[in-house]
Amino acid sequence: MSQGTLYIISAPSGAGKTSMVKALLERLPDVVVSVSNTTRAPRPGEQDGVDYHFTDKAEFERLVEAGEFLEYAQVFDNYYGTRRATVEAELQAGRDVILEIDWQGARQVASAAPEAVKVFILPPSAAALRERLTARGQDSEAIIERRMRDAISEMSHYDEYHYLIFNDEFEVAVDDLRTVFVSHRLRLEPQRRRHAAALAGLLESSD
Repeated sequence: MSQGTLYIISAPSGAGKTSMVKALLERLPDVVVSVSNTTRAPRPGEQDGVDYHFTDKAEFERLVEAGEFLEYAQVFDNYYGTRRATVEAELQAGRDVILEIDWQGARQVASAAPEAVKVFILPPSAAALRERLTARGQDSEAIIERRMRDAISEMSHYDEYHYLIFNDEFEVAVDDLRTVFVSHRLRLEPQRRRHAAALAGLLESSD
């Protein structure tokens, strides 16, 4: 069985990353999103093992000390992290794995797994990003301004990634993202492993 590929997908808030990944999963069923561990309490409707692996703080810190996380971060009073064993199990099963993390997490993962493929999703313009953040209708102007500053900070790290996708027209952007995954599967080594028997048969000398 061919080994899956680890993908890191990052984007500023409002770029449409979550919607694009959801659409990608509908088109490529053998791709999964890694389920992170967190020490925060479950919210109504969230399921352990589906939305997050809910972990108490002492256990999370033990896992950190044991080097069990590809990446982790503390956000306010809670920890979030990607457990190495969870990702490796999916990859060994032949599935491509997506990590939806920010640039800081991406640096941690790239250090531990330099073969990871990194994709950054951008909005078409600052004006479009502001419009998307405002359209949610849930935040004050001060919060929108803070989100814009955070987005600019995140976007300044775009050049640390292998692929850039501008989410201007949603369906086009999703097709671009799918193309990254499909083209990566067509590289020589994955194809050689996947089709070893066929290649051997083609290269046998006929009597």
